[in-house]
Amino acid sequence: MLSKLFGVSALRHSARGYSSTVATKFANPSIEMTTLVNGLRVVTDSTPGHFSALGAYVDAGSRYENPESPGISHIHDRLAWKSTEKYSGLEMIENLSKLGGNYMCSAQRESIIYQASVFNKDVDKMFDHIAQTIRSPRFTDQELLETLQTAEYEVNEISLKHDMFLPEVLHAAAYSKNTLGLPLFCPPERIPNIVKLDILNYHNKFFQPQNIVVAMVGVPHEKAVRLAQAELGDWKSTTLQRPDLGTINYTGGEIALPFQPPVYSNLPELYHMQIGFETTGLLDDDLYALATLQKLLGGGSSFSAGGPGKGMFSRLYTRVLNQYAFVENCMSFNHSYINSGLFGVSISCSPNAAHVMSQIISFELSKLLEKDPSKGGLTEKEVKRAKNQLISALLMNVESKLAKLEDMGRQIQCQGKITTIDEMIGKIESLTVDNLRDVAEKVLTGNVVTKGTSSGKPTVVMQGDRAAFGDVEFILRHFGLGKFEGPEILEPRDFSDIAKPKKKFGWF
Repeated sequence: MLSKLFGVSALRHSARGYSSTVATKFANPSIEMTTLVNGLRVVTDSTPGHFSALGAYVDAGSRYENPESPGISHIHDRLAWKSTEKYSGLEMIENLSKLGGNYMCSAQRESIIYQASVFNKDVDKMFDHIAQTIRSPRFTDQELLETLQTAEYEVNEISLKHDMFLPEVLHAAAYSKNTLGLPLFCPPERIPNIVKLDILNYHNKFFQPQNIVVAMVGVPHEKAVRLAQAELGDWKSTTLQRPDLGTINYTGGEIALPFQPPVYSNLPELYHMQIGFETTGLLDDDLYALATLQKLLGGGSSFSAGGPGKGMFSRLYTRVLNQYAFVENCMSFNHSYINSGLFGVSISCSPNAAHVMSQIISFELSKLLEKDPSKGGLTEKEVKRAKNQLISALLMNVESKLAKLEDMGRQIQCQGKITTIDEMIGKIESLTVDNLRDVAEKVLTGNVVTKGTSSGKPTVVMQGDRAAFGDVEFILRHFGLGKFEGPEILEPRDFSDIAKPKKKFGWF
C-alpha cells in the first residue's frame, strides 16, 4: 500500500439521523467515513457492482505483543470464524459456505484483518458473521486445542520454506526482541504454555471499538453505517485509548542459520541470503521512490527468467538471473510499516557459489548510487519503465474489490485519511533519477541527513555453512554500503573456525 497524509474535512452527520456520529468527506466523492459514538470507524467506497467486499481491520498484531510472551496474534487469527455467542462453530462454517466461502482472517505485524466478498444481497448476513467473529467469539476449549495443534504443524512447515522463513528471521535480526522483530507466528516452544485466559485477555485488550475500522466496497454508505450501528453501535469500550505502537529499536546485525536440506530429493540444494536496510516506512514520501526502486531491481525465480512479461527487463533478471546459472532466485523486497521498514535483496544459489552471494547483492545495490549511466548508474529509460510498472500495478489492483477494500481499510487504520490513486500516481510520475538515487543513498549508506533519516545499518541473514559465505561486512564496506561502527577492515576475515550452529535461530 502506498500512503501519505491527505487532507479531509469533518462535519456532523445530523442529516442522516446519526447525530452522535462524525462524518468525513474525502476528495473521492464515492468514499465516505463515519465515526460512531464508541469510536468505531466505518469507511465505504459505494461504487456499485455485482458483488461487494467487506472487512474489519483491528489495531492488533505481533508488533503490539509482549516480547516475553509472543505468538498470541497468530493463535487468535486461527481462532477466527468459529463459535460465537450467536452461532456454534458448525453453524458458522455452514453459513459461510452458503455465502460463497470467500472469507479470510490474517494476523499481520500491525493489524489483524477480516475480509469477505459476497453477492450484494448477502451483505447483511456476511457482516453479521464478521461482527460476531470480532465482537463475541467464545474460544471453546476444543477449538483452542485444535488450533494449537494446527499452529504447531504450521510453524514446523514454515521453517522448511525459506521464502516464508527467512523474512521472519530478517525481521528478528533487524528489530531484535522488539516491535517489528517479534515473531509473526507462534514460537513452537510457546504453544504448550498458551491457555484460554491468554486469548481472552488479548481479545479484551485489542478488540475495542475505537481500535477497529469497518470497510465496505460496493455498499451504500448509509447502509454500511446502519449495519455497523445495529451490530456494533452498542459495543462499549473498556479503554479510551488505541494501543501504543511501541518504540521501534532498529538494531541491524547478522544471523547465520544452519543448512536446510531440501524436503524432497528432486529439489536442488541451495544456500540463501537476505541483506536489508532500514527505511522510513509507510507514511513517508520515500515510499514511492523505494517502491519504484523495487520494481527497477525486480527479479524472481530462474525458472521464469526470460519469459515474456515476467520481469525480464528488471536489473536482477538481466544482470543476475540471466547471467549466472548458479543463481536459483534473486529478487528485491520492500517491507513497509508505520515508522520503519526494510529494503534489500534476497538471493538463493548453489552451495559452491556462496562466497559470491554478498558480492552480487552489494554490486547491484551499489549501482543505485552510481551517477554515471555508462558505469551502471540509473538511466532515464529504465526509471520510466519502473514507474510505469508501478503505476500499472496500482491501477490493476484497484480493479479488485478485495484489494481496494484492504487498501482503504489499512489507510484509515494507519493514517486516518485516504490517499487517492491519482495522488499516488502523481507522486510516482514526479520522481526523477536524482530522487531515486538520493533515497537509495539515504537507505543504503545512512549518510544523507534529512527528516526521517535511516540508520544505514545492514541486516544480514544467511542459511548455509557460515564459513562459505565469507566476510559479508568486508564486502558491504568495499562497495560503499552500510554504516558500521569500529575500525576499517583491511582484509576479509576468516570464518572457518566458527562452530556450526546445532539448531536454528531463536523461535524456529
